[in-house]
Amino acid sequence: MTLNVCILQVFLPKPLGVRFTRGNDGGAYVVRTDAKLGSSDSQIEVGDKIVAVSASFGGDVWEAKNFGQVMYAIKTRNGDVYMKLKRNFGDTSFLLEDELSEAEKRFKMERGGGNYGAGTKEMQAANYRARKEQELKRRELFDEALAKFKQNNIEGALIDFEEVISMEPKNYLGDDFSRVTQIFRVAQYNVACCYSAINQVDAGLEALESALSAGFEQYNKVRTDPNLDVLRKSPKFKNLIDQYDEPIINDSAIK
Repeated sequence: MTLNVCILQVFLPKPLGVRFTRGNDGGAYVVRTDAKLGSSDSQIEVGDKIVAVSASFGGDVWEAKNFGQVMYAIKTRNGDVYMKLKRNFGDTSFLLEDELSEAEKRFKMERGGGNYGAGTKEMQAANYRARKEQELKRRELFDEALAKFKQNNIEGALIDFEEVISMEPKNYLGDDFSRVTQIFRVAQYNVACCYSAINQVDAGLEALESALSAGFEQYNKVRTDPNLDVLRKSPKFKNLIDQYDEPIINDSAIK
């Protein structure tokens, strides 16, 4: 039996009024469309998956390999963005976990009956191992991205850092009651450095704002890091950093 796959192709000017998230297969899926945020297309729906996207420059089209690569392509694109999407007609199963294991099934049965047994213990142990494995995988990817940045492989670093950001655990709560992980904050800051390195000011400032709003508090580094030199030349930079780190000298008070 052959299933028909419905494909949608659109060209949209930036900024886009479409927002994406990382699916459980690592791909980029639509989670929101809002004309107030930018350009969109009435045919695009939540659940649609990007299968191809325009390259950063020129007329080339890249096969969508993962979420990080798609975000890099869109954010660095000069001109209209081409997207080829597989239509899923509102299906959001991409956000769900894979089929339940036997341990998970026993856990749900025990919880439903108000019991705490072997299934619950096994599920807790499995969840703990899975979290640790994911943390290790994420840390290794972060280190790879940092190494690429130091080697001046900015494209590779950006793609990997975007992947690291997309792997942020849902409903995270740290020991200090933080709602985001430290690696998320630093990855956002590093993304800002990457965009600064390739003169993508708007994308860089957006990433820097995400880092600051997430709790990145190394304000002196933000003000002096040579990796952000290009961003600091923008008049928007001072307004942004001053929102989070009040300057010692109030320029408006100096006459």
